[in-house]
Amino acid sequence: MERMIRQHVTQVDRLQLPADQNSVRLAIQWLDAIGEREKWSAELKFSLSISVDEVLANIVSYAFIHPSSHNAKQNPDTQIATPKIVLRCLSRSTHVQIEVIDNGHPFDPTQTPLPSLATSLEQARVGGHGLRLMRHYLSTIAYSRRAGHNCLRMIARAKKTGPISGTNSD
Repeated sequence: MERMIRQHVTQVDRLQLPADQNSVRLAIQWLDAIGEREKWSAELKFSLSISVDEVLANIVSYAFIHPSSHNAKQNPDTQIATPKIVLRCLSRSTHVQIEVIDNGHPFDPTQTPLPSLATSLEQARVGGHGLRLMRHYLSTIAYSRRAGHNCLRMIARAKKTGPISGTNSD
């Protein structure tokens, strides 16, 4: 007797983005549309949106400018010739995986130490806490460098199990 195996066809959504400030808005709209189609919870949508926003804002601001250049925005010789950013989303019943791939300068956010938290309002500074939020809202953050591209994989579980640390999967 032959056994029939039913395979679940999984759709992988893909978005190519410009390397400018519009990329964040376009990515969030794209993510919202997938979330509606897949019927994600509000918590899952928020977790992914805040994480994608943080990653893209940093890529657009820093990935395509040579890190040692102080005036890189004014000096075209320190910039990547054709910046590319691609997002891929794989949605399953238990989790959602987002991959952000760019051809910018190598940078592993999972190896970045978290800044100290301020002990008072006077000591508090704006910015620098995006990775802390990502680690709180995502179950997995993994980085690899492949064929000249930064590849950041983020996974959010449909049912939260708690925050984790970043990992490097080179």
